[in-house]
Formats: sequence, C-alpha cells, structure tokens
Amino acid sequence: MTRFAGLSRRRQLLFGTITLVVAAVAATVAVITTGAGRPSQPVAARSGGPVQDELGPVILVPGYGGSTSALDVLADHIRAAGRTATVLRLPGTGTGSLLTDAAQLNSTVDADLRRGAPSVDVIGYSAGGVVALIWARRYDGAASARRVITLGSPFHGTRLATAAEALAPGACPPACQQLVPGSQLLDGLDVADAAGLPRWMSVWTRDDEVVTPPDSARLPGALDVQVQSVCPAVSVSHSQLPTSPVVIAMVLRALGTGPMTTPTAAVCG
Repeated sequence: MTRFAGLSRRRQLLFGTITLVVAAVAATVAVITTGAGRPSQPVAARSGGPVQDELGPVILVPGYGGSTSALDVLADHIRAAGRTATVLRLPGTGTGSLLTDAAQLNSTVDADLRRGAPSVDVIGYSAGGVVALIWARRYDGAASARRVITLGSPFHGTRLATAAEALAPGACPPACQQLVPGSQLLDGLDVADAAGLPRWMSVWTRDDEVVTPPDSARLPGALDVQVQSVCPAVSVSHSQLPTSPVVIAMVLRALGTGPMTTPTAAVCG
C-alpha cells in the first residue's frame, strides 16, 4: 500500500477495490481457460505419457463392416480379468471412411478421460487397427493410450482391397478404397515412422486370407508377434484372431502392468 500513501483515505479505498476486482477477474479467466474442476489436458499428457501400472478402460475397435461378434468374445475375457471393456460401434455400416471411425474412437477416449480414467488401452482388429493408428497420429494417442494392441491389421494395405476396387469398383466403399496398398490415406500415416506412437503390439497370423500379404500387419516400432513364431503348430485364420485362445492369452498378458514383451510358449497351451 506504500504507493497509495500520498492519496486521501477515499482514494486509497477506491484503488484498493479496483485492485481486488482486477485480481478476481484474472482468477476467473484462469479457471475458464483450464476448465473448472478438471485438468486442461489428460494427466498422461502432462506427465509425458500414461503411467503403466494404472489401468484404465479397454476400448476395442472392430474391423471392416463393423461386426462386433468376434470382439465381444475377447471383451468378455477382458472383463473376466477385472477390466472394463467397451466394443466400439462404428458409424453406419462400418465401411465408411476410416477417418470418421478414428474420430468416433477419439470421442470415446475423451469421454473415458473426462470420467476420470488415467488412460485407455486400445485394441484394434483388422481395419480397426488402422483406425487406431489414424487416431494415434491425428489425436496424439501417445498422451492418452497406455498400450495399443492390433490384431491382423493391414497397415500397408491388402491385395484383397486392390482386387475389389479393380473388379467391382462400385462394391468397394470408402474404407475398402483406403485399404488399397499405396492409398492416399495409408501413405499419409507415416507407417514407417515409429515416432510418437504409444506402446504397441501387433499380432498377426501367417494363415491370414484377408490381409494379404499377412505381414502387412508389421508396424515399425511395434512389438511384432506372428502367432506361429510363438506357437508353430497353431493355425489361426483372420476371422479367428479375436477368439483364438492363444491370441486371447497374448492379449491378456499384454494388457497387464508388466513390460510388454514377446509372448512365450506358455500361451500355446
């Protein structure tokens, strides 16, 4: 108050009141900017990445066509292990733009974080894994996803989509076109660049008849797990990936709090 010492008592009171009002306005603006009662960004983003021993909900993303029946089986096993698991319902028929699906995934993640989840785990099956990669690239998935697991996902496209587009263009909707090797979408995902991705495990099978070649599921920077490299005698088709006991065991192990490492032969039994 020394700067007001030469003023009359009335003026001192006037300037003091103005100072308090300005301080109150500044505090109000700060609350509005950061969001009253909640962080301005996920805890994970502020701390440099999600904490690995704090488990949040698991979000499962279906493949092309949006069918959830296979992922419902996997989700039941995850729930039986004590985790919350939600199978995403894709917009429309699940054959629209994968970009729209990624936005839907982001809305679900945001809703979980607003409810107080420390982070999420994401499982993408088939094209759902490409959706997870789009989401990770476009929406800073590394800040909110503790781990991502993909099953038979065509990160480099599939020849099946190429054939569909060539033989029956009218029967190859947006998602099909985006899964053609070399499509504008896939080229824009920087598949060869592992920077900025969450902890990731890509599981695939040599018996895949939908993702061709099957090693299109390889993603630089991800833990690469071909089912038969762990369990040589196991035969798993593309459609069986979410329901195979071997793959389910791999997924449950990867969802734990321990390091995400290559599965051992213990899962084969």
